[in-house]
Amino acid sequence: MTTVKAKYLGNLRVECEHLQSGTKMITDAPTDNHGKGESFSPTDLCASSLAACMMTIMGLYAQNAGIDVTGTEIEITKVMAADPRRIGEVIVIFRMPARAYTEKDKKSLERAAHTCPVHYSLGENVKQTIIFEW
Repeated sequence: MTTVKAKYLGNLRVECEHLQSGTKMITDAPTDNHGKGESFSPTDLCASSLAACMMTIMGLYAQNAGIDVTGTEIEITKVMAADPRRIGEVIVIFRMPARAYTEKDKKSLERAAHTCPVHYSLGENVKQTIIFEW
């Protein structure tokens, strides 16, 4: 079953519709690749997907373990590489809310983050630098 339908709008823009929810978004090429940079680029979405997926898996673990991770802030940096043009590195910084996490909680949440499907899908060609600030 199709998950997303997309349509090229011209001017390096693509509209994507998530069929289950009807939610739409537009991607735009970045300014360093002839675009306007007025929306997420496809590579921005890829980098953001890694962080969102990691946080989702951490949230699932936390929910089951009775740990509150609400309010976690995440900073995502995408580093492009050349020849061929691709994502070379994604840097994700998790700024965890000030709470009384045990060492076991910290290790379990960090381990959970590294089990997300996007992490496994990116493979070895994309360096993933993951930092937790407790």
